[in-house]
This record gives sequence, structure tokens and C-alpha cells, in this order.
Amino acid sequence: MAITRINPGPRFSAVVVHGDTVYVAGQTAADPPSEPPADVRAQTRRVLEKIDALLAAAGTDKSKLLAATVYLSDIRYFDEMNAVWEAWVDKNNLPTRATVEARLGAPTLLVEIVVTAALKG
Repeated sequence: MAITRINPGPRFSAVVVHGDTVYVAGQTAADPPSEPPADVRAQTRRVLEKIDALLAAAGTDKSKLLAATVYLSDIRYFDEMNAVWEAWVDKNNLPTRATVEARLGAPTLLVEIVVTAALKG
């Protein structure tokens, strides 16, 4: 089975497609050279926009999500993140999801999201 890597970098690929499955690396609101927004809602929106673009580059979209893991720097952001998530997610095709509190790669990062999706077909 072929493996396709999209936006490979020095440490990892942004997306790996294997068979009919699309794996999207953890996405944050960090967008060099600018700093991420200070607000978890704005960061979540930016992360989901990036996920939309990466899914499209792989030939699929959020209606094909299988699973998501949300990492929050502080679990107290749960409701604010969920408000943005619920406005974005395809309510007819909900993925499985876990949300955990974790120390992220930089103190300015408040949310990171990893998703797995199926290819359209």
C-alpha cells in the first residue's frame, strides 16, 4: 500500500496518507513569524482552519473525521474550546474524541489538535 507524505519537515510530516486513512499531525495556532492569539477560542479557530486545509490537501474533509485528540494547556479552557469545536464539526459525522490537559510545546500555545480521517470515496 502506498504512503503519501504531505508537507514533510525536518521532524515530521503534516499529513500522512496510508491506504484510505489520513493522519494529521498535531496542529497549533503557532504560525511563524507571528505569535498565536492569546485567546483559546481564536487559537482553536486557527487550528481548525489549518486542519481543514490539510484535509483538503489530502483529498478529504471534516465530514470524514474518524478520531480527534484535543490537548489543552489548561483544562479550564474546555468549554471555550468546545464552543468553537461544536460550531466547526460536522454534526452528522461526529468523530471519536478525547480531550486532555497537557504541557504544550510553548507557553503561548493553549490548544493542539490531532485528527485522523478517511479519504473521500
